[in-house]
Formats: sequence, C-alpha cells, structure tokens
Amino acid sequence: MNIHVIHENAAWLEPLAKALDAENLPWRDWFLDRGMFDLSRPPPEGVFYNRMSASSHTRDHRYAAELTAAVLAWLAGHGRRIVNGPRALDLEISKARQYAALEAAGIRTPKTTLVAGAENLVAAADRHFAGEPVILKPNRGGKGLGVRLFHSAEALAFYVAGPDYEPPVDGLHLLQQYIRSPDAVITRAEFIGGRFLYAVEVDTSDGFELCPADVCQIGDAFCPAGEQPRAKFTIIDDIDAAQKARYEAFLAANDIEVAGIEFIRDADSEVYTYDVNTNTNYNPDAERVAGRSAMAALARFLGAELAKC
Repeated sequence: MNIHVIHENAAWLEPLAKALDAENLPWRDWFLDRGMFDLSRPPPEGVFYNRMSASSHTRDHRYAAELTAAVLAWLAGHGRRIVNGPRALDLEISKARQYAALEAAGIRTPKTTLVAGAENLVAAADRHFAGEPVILKPNRGGKGLGVRLFHSAEALAFYVAGPDYEPPVDGLHLLQQYIRSPDAVITRAEFIGGRFLYAVEVDTSDGFELCPADVCQIGDAFCPAGEQPRAKFTIIDDIDAAQKARYEAFLAANDIEVAGIEFIRDADSEVYTYDVNTNTNYNPDAERVAGRSAMAALARFLGAELAKC
C-alpha cells in the first residue's frame, strides 16, 4: 500500500516529498508526462493524489493533463481512492468550467466573456466591456501566466497584433472584468481534506504571477507599499464564516479535497472569486512567520486516507 503522487513538476514535488518522508509514509512518484499503461490490468493499490497542473504545457509537458485524465479514468474504473479526481482535473484545466461551477454553487465570479479566436478579442472587449479596463487570460493557465490588464480596446488590439501575443494552449481566451482592490491585495484560501486550513493575503503590486512556491518567486520576497515594505505572502487564520462554508460546499460538490481558492474584495467590499487551483503550493517564508505547515497537514491527511484502504 502506497500513496501515489501524480504530477509533472519535480521542483513542486520536493516539499511534499519531505513532508511524506517526515511522517514515515510509503509513497511513489508518478511523473505523468509520457509512459505506458496496460488498461487491461488493474492499477496498484493505495491512495492516488492528483497534482497535475494547468500550466504543465509551459514546462514542455504539452499532453500531461490529457494523459492524467486518461489515467484517472482508469483508476476510478477500478475503484481506487483518488484525492482530486477527474472532476478536479476538469476544473483545473478550464477556468470557464470553473466559473460555471462556482456560479452554480452561488459563488460570485467576475463578469467574463469566453472568446475563441484572437481576431474576436477586440470586438468582444468593445461589446461586453464598453471601454472599461479588461483582463485577458488564457482559459487553461496557471501561476498567473499570460494574465494581462488592458485599459482600452486599442491597447488590447496593439498587443494581439504584436510579437508578444501568445495564443492559449486550448485556443480559448477569457476577457474578464477588472476588479480593483483598494489595497492591491488578493486572498487565497487553502483547503485540505475539503476543510479550510488557513488563508494567505497576497500583495499584487508586482503583477499577476502569484504562485506561492519558492521556485515561482522572481526577485525579492518583499515589495514596497507606502513607507514600509510588506511581505508578498502573509498568512491569516480565518476568513468570513459564510464564505468559507460556501467554498467547502463547492469543493464537496465537485470532488475536490485539496485546493487554493483565490478571491478579491473591491472598494465596496464585494467579494469576487476568480480562481480554483487544485495543484496548490505553499509559501515557506509566510509559513515560517506564522508557524504553520500546510505540507505537513497534507501529508497527515494522505496518511490517514491510506490507513483506511
């Protein structure tokens, strides 16, 4: 009996590997980029933890998500215990499907327009946002990659026609309402076993690439805000109780047990939820300050699930 960790990023696996070893748990590394699987035979026994990332294609693992979807179907067909199973992967690789699921759960998301074809982006911005600032993001993204803010349709048109434009890997763009946070902060609520663990306030002054893992950090860990520097990632112990309950119900309804859910509060204190990340990473600097370890909590959760097998 083992814990089988499905992933495609060795650097992101390292903190979890250390936590599993610290708990003396038996585990195996399933690096799913390519390989062979005999679907006529049953898979190994144990607990399978899916950490496949929507950004896998940015690491030259173009078909890792598709391979993982097939492997998860095989595992599910044999009744294996999967943490973050097929539905979790489906929402991980499509923000459009995320937003539909969030709205169905009564969770407010920013106004969003799905656009297929770069030639339709400017017309869609004119029609649906009427000159308001708009965020362009890929439907399948990750780490905030490819997310850009445009203050006019003209600026969007200049970008789409220029050399820096990058088409999304699935061909689908999202144009999204720009929610301005008065203090340039978003919040990411972390859940393990479907239950709230803690939240992280993230300073967005430097832009949209907000992956909390060490390997995603570029430059200093601190950035200026007024006269005093503030940490880019700061752990807080709780969020609004009703909001937390809605998130936990959403996760349960979609078979997601480990996730980070990101939201932003506007100047009128309205909350908008805009991302569900089922391949969650944690910031070690923020955790050291707060005396917390999400990876330790995750390892204990996986160990408890293995004990039930």
